[in-house]
Amino acid sequence: MNADRQVAGIGFGLLAYGMWGFFPLFFHQLSHVSPMDVLSNRAAWAFIFVGLLLSLRRQWGKVATVFRTWQHLAMLALAALLIGTNWLVFLWAVANQQVVASSLGYFLTPLVSVLLALLVLKERLNPLEWISVALALIAIANDVIALGSLPWVSLVLAGTFGTYGLVRKKLPVDSTSGLWLETLAMLPVCIIYALWQAQSGHAVFTGHDLRTTLLLACAGALTALPLIAFAAAAQRLDLASLGMLMYINPTLQFLTAVWIFGEPMQSERLLSFALIWLGLLVFSWSAWKKYRQAA
Repeated sequence: MNADRQVAGIGFGLLAYGMWGFFPLFFHQLSHVSPMDVLSNRAAWAFIFVGLLLSLRRQWGKVATVFRTWQHLAMLALAALLIGTNWLVFLWAVANQQVVASSLGYFLTPLVSVLLALLVLKERLNPLEWISVALALIAIANDVIALGSLPWVSLVLAGTFGTYGLVRKKLPVDSTSGLWLETLAMLPVCIIYALWQAQSGHAVFTGHDLRTTLLLACAGALTALPLIAFAAAAQRLDLASLGMLMYINPTLQFLTAVWIFGEPMQSERLLSFALIWLGLLVFSWSAWKKYRQAA
């Protein structure tokens, strides 16, 4: 029975990270729509889709409990700001052929989480974790030298997603209810943006051709489905196994950027990726040792 549970967990994990990994391919089909327009539609359709899921599962009680605590609402609003910024920068990266930079950002995310644990949670890092953080900092410094500028796409994606994970960790809200509340918090900003654009004759939610409308609607479902699969994987797998699957997403993004989109890959920047990959190996080894000791 445990073996079946493990296999099912790996299947759900592969589904979640695989879908996230192929996001550049999907959102590349919407490159003709401005990133903020895509974000607005994505938030609106995700709000509708997740609302239907909550109705089917009869889980509105979980949502109602969140409204009773203003601190939880404030933290969800912060989470919405972080994940909304993350989505917007990712969409901009896809539209502007910066998927290599976005993949680097998601490779950096686990190491950012370690750094946040040190700075915010005051956790102590073991020597292996210090080495992984140091390698990440060297990689960023090399990227600055190679590009001649700060790799802001990578840093914003890693920083917002890492901080989002920290905020969500503190919230006693399941992923489905949390996503609905986060998209609810995004809607006022999206509606204000749509009204502002309407003044210049640009329709954000309407006026698209059928194919674009269908893709925008699918974006809402695609926002929710990987999160649901991830939650199912987290229930069945230990933290070490789940952590190793996490690297599927940025690896697929990196391969998509180089092999399918044909984005240029400077030899100097390969050193940054090599340092990040080495840091992730050290980090994974440290996480595995911690897990074995706890077990």
